[in-house]
Amino acid sequence: MVQPITDYAEFLRDAKADVLRMAQLTEQEEQLRQEEYQLERTVETEKRSVSDSINMTIKKRTEALTLSYDQEIGKGQERLKKARAKREKAKNQGVKERIAEETSELREENRELNLRLKTLFQQNHVPKICRGNWYYALFLPRWFSEYLKLLCTILVCFLAVPYGSYMLIGQKKTLVLVVIYFITVLIFGGLYVFISNKTKIPHLAALRDGQIIRDQIHGNKKKIKVITHTIQKDRNEAVYDLQIFDDEISQLEQELAVTAGKKKDALNTFETVTKNIIADEITNNSKEKIESMEAELDVLRRRLKEVETARNEKSLYVTDHYEPYLGKEFLTPSKLDMLLEKIVSGSSSNLSEAINSCREAK
Repeated sequence: MVQPITDYAEFLRDAKADVLRMAQLTEQEEQLRQEEYQLERTVETEKRSVSDSINMTIKKRTEALTLSYDQEIGKGQERLKKARAKREKAKNQGVKERIAEETSELREENRELNLRLKTLFQQNHVPKICRGNWYYALFLPRWFSEYLKLLCTILVCFLAVPYGSYMLIGQKKTLVLVVIYFITVLIFGGLYVFISNKTKIPHLAALRDGQIIRDQIHGNKKKIKVITHTIQKDRNEAVYDLQIFDDEISQLEQELAVTAGKKKDALNTFETVTKNIIADEITNNSKEKIESMEAELDVLRRRLKEVETARNEKSLYVTDHYEPYLGKEFLTPSKLDMLLEKIVSGSSSNLSEAINSCREAK
């Protein structure tokens, strides 16, 4: 409730004191807020530092633990790989020996047949060129592979060679192509007839006898291929005496399984127990410091609350007791001094005159 003013000078002095006190409380409140903000950030930084330290330490310990077990597992896998390679090598050697043993009679028979073929040709004075596979494919073909060689030879001699020559010459004329084909047929055809006349016709009987021997050799080779394929596809490995390698591989696989289990248990123990111990240790190292700062922050907040309450009360007091008479315009120390000077000097008899006088003096 607004009270009548009996002493204007005392009223203005009290107003100035209360305005100054309100300004002081406002400044103190702002300072305390800044201190609260800085301290809150310091506490948050310290807590974040502790959290980062915990996470980093746990990460490094986990990686180190995992690396140690992975290295051991890697060594075990390498030993297992070598053991399997040795087993495979022993099996392949066993397969080779088995193939050699089961085809030895056929190979020996082929060796004797080749010797007979060589003797036959020598006795009949047949040129060495006639013993070759390609010769029989060109002049006395009987098997599919020989007919295939004959076809390939014809394609090369009478298609690839003339057409390739035609493209190299660069003369894109039909006559040039006809001439090239004529020359090609003449050369290769003549060569074929010449070789046939010199070898096939005079030695045809020996060549046919040789063909019979070659058929036997060819048949034996097919049998050897069948035996080889059968042995290679045989799933029964008992005949190769691989038990010592199987025992070693089984032991290494068991050791790997044990190491993998230990790794799993170690990581599980670290995750459920060790990690918490590490976190507690790091937290305890900074616990006292953080608690001290939090206690300081609590004191600061209580002090801020007190100052904020006092400033609010003083602000309301100034608003209730002085603003109705002076308005917000004159609620500053400098203007209150001006009003006080008007009252004390006697140039104004009341506040309204002093306020009007100050406004007119501007």
